[in-house]
Amino acid sequence: MSLFKKCYDYRDPEEARAAGIYPYFRPIAGCAGPHVIVDGKEKIMIGSNNYLGLANHPEVLAAAKEAVDRYGAGCTGSRFLNGNMDIHDELEERLARFVQKEAAIVFSTGFFVNAGTIPTITSRHSVILSDRENHASIAEGCQLSLGKVIRYQSSDMDALEAHLKRQQEVKEKLIVSDGVFSMSGEVCRLADMVRLAKQYGAKLLIDEAHALGVLGDHGRGTGEHFKLQQEVDLVMGTFSKSLASIGGFLAGPYEVISYVKHHARPLIFSASPPPASIAVALKSLEIMEREPELREKLHRNTDMAKEGLKELGYNVGSGEAAIVPVNLDCERDFTFTVAQALFDRGLFSTPVIPPATPPGKSAIRTSYMASHSEEDIKKVLQVFAEVGEEFGLIGRSNSVAAAAQTGQ
Repeated sequence: MSLFKKCYDYRDPEEARAAGIYPYFRPIAGCAGPHVIVDGKEKIMIGSNNYLGLANHPEVLAAAKEAVDRYGAGCTGSRFLNGNMDIHDELEERLARFVQKEAAIVFSTGFFVNAGTIPTITSRHSVILSDRENHASIAEGCQLSLGKVIRYQSSDMDALEAHLKRQQEVKEKLIVSDGVFSMSGEVCRLADMVRLAKQYGAKLLIDEAHALGVLGDHGRGTGEHFKLQQEVDLVMGTFSKSLASIGGFLAGPYEVISYVKHHARPLIFSASPPPASIAVALKSLEIMEREPELREKLHRNTDMAKEGLKELGYNVGSGEAAIVPVNLDCERDFTFTVAQALFDRGLFSTPVIPPATPPGKSAIRTSYMASHSEEDIKKVLQVFAEVGEEFGLIGRSNSVAAAAQTGQ
């Protein structure tokens, strides 16, 4: 069999394009704000992780330009060798203080944080207990680890405890979970995980990618949301959501961060994050700390969309973050068709199919920003009312749909 046979046999994208329902790699022109331009037409963006709306904030853009003028376009090497700049160290110090840990280390991407940290801190003597809905970067890190990996049913604390009981003799145990699950928007059961970690002698790593800037009194994430920030051993976060950039970080005890800093291959053998990206993360963190009203506006927008979609008759789950999935029991092509209908009516959303969802399940993943206006949310509800009726996803329009359509 030819090495490339599976590549030539893979026809799914071409079939979806031929049907006019291919939903991926859409070219966006201009800034990725609450409205975007695709193929010359304006769309309301409800498929972005730009939760605080900082990706096109004037101060953020100015910080990026200033960093390019001062530091140049790139670092041309890994941080381990010639690519470490004072701006990287400054961001690490700020992040460690923000998430209330002793130290932090910045990676080139959030994916690299999990893919690098998990195999670095574990060994062949370790057991890693990972939620089944965890992000692919966590799955990658687990796969690269020499330790035993146990995947437990999502948020099932009884299952987690049963596995921990069977592994009581193992000294090296790591529980790892998303703080907010990226597809469902559900928040992890952190209090139970903290209790079980203490009871069974495990360490706890929480991925705060979709919680940072969104949950907690100061936007620190799931730990702060549950008043358990000090009980989480390691905090992971990304810059590509609320911090409007690219990159990621790990924060925790100084000795652990130092070990990761000198052993994690994705850090040592990849190029340093460019100065402009670091400057954007720094400025976004500053704005996030000084303007809590952005987080408040984000939650108002999310609540308005979520409650409106529920009243229309959609199943949107019970998440508390900025992600609101419209859950469908549909096959791939029908899900793509619904997503295309939303797109044609002016909404840029994200269709989600297996393996990102359970077999036989799918969703239209919507997410919201502090920079969306009330009129934007009303338009979103109007379009979902129209598309829902057209495809038989909901009943006849009720008072919410009527209000959205009339702008009341």
